[in-house]
Amino acid sequence: MMKNAVVLLSGGLDSATILAMARAQSFTCYALSVDYGQRHHAELAAAQRVAQTLGAREHRVVSIDLTGFGGSALTDNSIAVPQQPTEGIPVTYVPARNTIMLSLALAWSEVLRARDIFIGVNAVDYSGYPDCRPAYIEAFERMANLATRAAVEGHPLTIHAPLLHMSKAEIIRQGNLLGVDYAQTVSCYQADEHGRACGVCDSCRLRSAGFISAGMGDPTRYRATK
Repeated sequence: MMKNAVVLLSGGLDSATILAMARAQSFTCYALSVDYGQRHHAELAAAQRVAQTLGAREHRVVSIDLTGFGGSALTDNSIAVPQQPTEGIPVTYVPARNTIMLSLALAWSEVLRARDIFIGVNAVDYSGYPDCRPAYIEAFERMANLATRAAVEGHPLTIHAPLLHMSKAEIIRQGNLLGVDYAQTVSCYQADEHGRACGVCDSCRLRSAGFISAGMGDPTRYRATK
């Protein structure tokens, strides 16, 4: 019997891959995207396309305005998106974003009686973003199983982060095997209204290098020649 799962779906390469992986594991997938005031909405349009193409049972977008706090290049237009690699935690880190998104997924999972949540954090990201590290995922799962009625009544929840220890090339190869159309996805931190990527931000560089390492053509649409 198929089980329900909530899949956090940003519209990017990683989240599209985990949706395909969850479907391959025979989960009935409920895709959740968050409009948190990010620089562009092209990724949300991409999420809608991906959810439909990969067979999500339902796709919802929840809005929460993190621009009220700012503190990130993705939620504060006065902070520029870096065009060169940076050291330490980059300014594209959004304070508490994954905690907020996982909390929203947790709330919906209780309503759906789902015992599984999928999130697309991976090893390429966690060295820079503290909320993409294995210890964080493990801690959130422990908290979720202390804080929910479902877990207290004997139905614990599992946080799945299947990309955690995979390189971008490995993620792309896995998604390709599962039929993910990466041309539908948007990973760029500052894509234009048509979803065309800048080609110079950290996310674009990681994505491009992943396709090269995977030995596959990059289907990303760019605003101009890289």
